[in-house]
Amino acid sequence: MGNGSFTPDPAVRVKDYRIGCIGAGMIMAECHLAAYSEAGFPVVAIASRTEEKARAVAERWGIATVHASPAALIADPQVDILDIAFPPDQQPALIREALRQPHIKAILAQKPLALTLEEAKALRDEAAAAGKILSVNQNMRYDQSMRVLKQILDRGELGDAVMATIEMRAIPHWQAFLEDYDRLTLSNMSVHHLDVLRFLFGEPEAITTVTRTDPRTTFDHKDGITVSTLTFPGGLLAVSMEDVWSGPREEGFDSDIYIKWRVEGIDGVAQGTIGWPDGSPSTLRYASRKTTGGKWVSPEWETMWFPHAFIGVMEQLQYAVKSGEPPALSVADNVKTVALVEAGYRSIAEGRTVKLSEIAIH
Repeated sequence: MGNGSFTPDPAVRVKDYRIGCIGAGMIMAECHLAAYSEAGFPVVAIASRTEEKARAVAERWGIATVHASPAALIADPQVDILDIAFPPDQQPALIREALRQPHIKAILAQKPLALTLEEAKALRDEAAAAGKILSVNQNMRYDQSMRVLKQILDRGELGDAVMATIEMRAIPHWQAFLEDYDRLTLSNMSVHHLDVLRFLFGEPEAITTVTRTDPRTTFDHKDGITVSTLTFPGGLLAVSMEDVWSGPREEGFDSDIYIKWRVEGIDGVAQGTIGWPDGSPSTLRYASRKTTGGKWVSPEWETMWFPHAFIGVMEQLQYAVKSGEPPALSVADNVKTVALVEAGYRSIAEGRTVKLSEIAIH
């Protein structure tokens, strides 16, 4: 049998830094702040586009200071770490304002970091020049099934990976601001999966993405349903499919929404589900010729991607501030994910496979 000593959630090593939050929408109110409360991270201030909304969230989570604007929060000297959950077209200006503040030690930005690769690279370089830690909230890397899968892969229990798939048939919370962008599914949903494939398997060599508009989606868009095929240096083939207005979704119909993943290796197979769509823990089961005698083993945990993954995301940033080590979710690493998304859009536009070597990241 496999030894089963997995760590689905990382330990909280540091909770010393005062956090200021910008944004009071679903992801901040239901995920960030729920996670920080559970972990005991000190949140000292909040601001949003509307002060009343920020005040309501502050009352719910016991946050002492409500600022009238994001700029006022960024200027607050009691804030050590800035946590941003704001539309991506407005995020770069907030990051740049924070980089100018001597009291701010680190910034946690949302993905996508920026709407273009050029802007993402500029923010990476400006943060480095300012001597500040900029980290990007690629929270799927802290989903429990993804962390345990990574541990299984790193131990070699599956042998060399041959084929990996992620299949999403679920309906995310489409934020209204996305309707104003010309990029939809690939940059806002597939980005989770493309990033986690990099986390699991390293840097892909090439990507082929095809898309169609989704007639079930009510607003204008270009990339509705997306399918991306990635090839990796060792020959691994990975497919990421996002059907993000999946049915049945009508009132009174039986739902069948899910996110499933599977990894085939020379010496074993792992498969599981991402529990986020129905609010349950993610799952994983695997069988290995090397360690389980071919029997299926199912590690279990009680925690979930939403909200518990957000503990690990903020913890890795605080640990980086305290230790001086680079964060696990560094902006330099995230630029590679932005480049992969960019390559996917180039593949769509030009109807061909795009090598990652075509996309300049320096």
